[in-house]
Amino acid sequence: MPSRPNDPLLLAGRLIVIVMQAILGFAAVVLAIGMPLVVFLRDRITAEARIEYANPDFVFPLGAVLGIMAFAVLFLAGAFWFLRLLRKIIDTVGEGDPFVPENAERLTLMGWLALAAQLLAIPAAGAALYVAKIFEDQEGMTIDAGLDLSGIVLVVVLFILARVFRHGATMRADLEGTV
Repeated sequence: MPSRPNDPLLLAGRLIVIVMQAILGFAAVVLAIGMPLVVFLRDRITAEARIEYANPDFVFPLGAVLGIMAFAVLFLAGAFWFLRLLRKIIDTVGEGDPFVPENAERLTLMGWLALAAQLLAIPAAGAALYVAKIFEDQEGMTIDAGLDLSGIVLVVVLFILARVFRHGATMRADLEGTV
């Protein structure tokens, strides 16, 4: 199959993935820097919150906030890695050779990353609901939690696609062996 390096869909896909990786990387760095800042500034945050919420007994939920931030950093790192794998798959499509065993492995790893994100969301949602409960008397503060079926479907699709690519790579190798 001839290479199509100027395919607009592949170029757009690659550009979108690169931009998303830059955004995810920036967000992860901001959160990583923010975590020690939250610890360092917790007394100031508590004092300002006591004034803002007119509650002299307010206690800043440092552990829960740090937990949410840590979950977010892990999620962002996983999403960055997911997109890195996707970019490598896009590159092989652009080279005209997508049915290689490496892409099957990449898709399998992407499935595991998507599953990890779904599982990571469970304790993160618990921590977010805990923080929301503390702020429940504040207007405009809402947090919803629920099961994300689209994420579960993504996991299943990625594992199935990995099998398809693995089978395609095997068929291609068999065909090359007979020619």
